[in-house]
Amino acid sequence: MTTTTMTLANPELWEKGKANNRDPYGSAVYEFANRWACLMEARMAAGEALADIAKQASHQADTDGITGFMYGAAVSTLAAVWVHGEQLRRWHNRDTQIGDEGDKANEEGGVLNPAVLCVRS
Repeated sequence: MTTTTMTLANPELWEKGKANNRDPYGSAVYEFANRWACLMEARMAAGEALADIAKQASHQADTDGITGFMYGAAVSTLAAVWVHGEQLRRWHNRDTQIGDEGDKANEEGGVLNPAVLCVRS
């Protein structure tokens, strides 16, 4: 069973972010982030590792067709407010990297932007 609210490490920041993102785009980021974290939390409580479930859970949580930028915003948000946010941030950076930029972002505390597109002719 999936919970409807995630375990927050920083509930004040979560509420402030939601209050500042009431438009359809911003609120979709927060709705996705909550669904995703709840799905992961439920599976982690059953003994699964975040690294093994994060990608599949993100697809399952994406009921609205989020963009790459929205996905990155959700990772950044969860990294700041969710009890497992740092673990998610580190997984995301390693999963997204092409070279070693994810490792560098992990060292510096950043989140890679998954919405970058390279076009070659």
